Amino acid sequence: MSTGIRVVVADDQEIVRTGLGMILDADPGITVVGLAADGVEAVDLARALRPDVCLFDIRMPRLDGVEATRRLAGPDVADPMAVVVITTFDLDEHVHAALKAGARGFLLKDAGPALLGEAVRAAAAGDALIAPSVTARLLAAFAASPGGSADRPAAPREPLTEREEQVLGSLARGRTNNEIAAELYISLSTVKTHIANLMGKLGARNRVEIAIWAHETGRTGAGGAPRG
Repeated sequence: MSTGIRVVVADDQEIVRTGLGMILDADPGITVVGLAADGVEAVDLARALRPDVCLFDIRMPRLDGVEATRRLAGPDVADPMAVVVITTFDLDEHVHAALKAGARGFLLKDAGPALLGEAVRAAAAGDALIAPSVTARLLAAFAASPGGSADRPAAPREPLTEREEQVLGSLARGRTNNEIAAELYISLSTVKTHIANLMGKLGARNRVEIAIWAHETGRTGAGGAPRG
């Protein structure tokens, strides 16, 4: 019986697929339960095995990573899975589409074992991680792209509190939950509560969508602890 976080890896290059599997399996908290060579196989495996996290390459034959992500984590999926996309190109236009399709994170293929494991753990925990080197550029490019905000509300369902605005700004700049807690002098559990509140007010399913909304509305500069 598998223990830890169960992962399905999909990449059309055997050496990459095998390498990613070996790296993740070497982590005592992660178990690779399936390897797929294309998008169709990836979707079938994911639906059959119901892993905690799917790690998908963007460019795959038969069905690309964007469409595979949409079928498993898209807006119309009743029980969306956690998908992390991985690619060679940090500003590939397909990455924007993958995030809109429901991907919970984005990494470059040269990410080291530590970052790869961190992204998988974040996705499994309902969080998200985007490669720190490209977070700001990626989200800014998404916000500036035509139609970037077409399916996102222009205003939150309820006004954001001062603290929520601060958490929002830090999150949009690529900070992790631990970094936000240290930056704002609050506990980790408080950060998670604020992010949950932001998801509810913005109608977002994960922190990637929160960050995209922050960039679309120019709310990336907030930060710092409030007085009192």
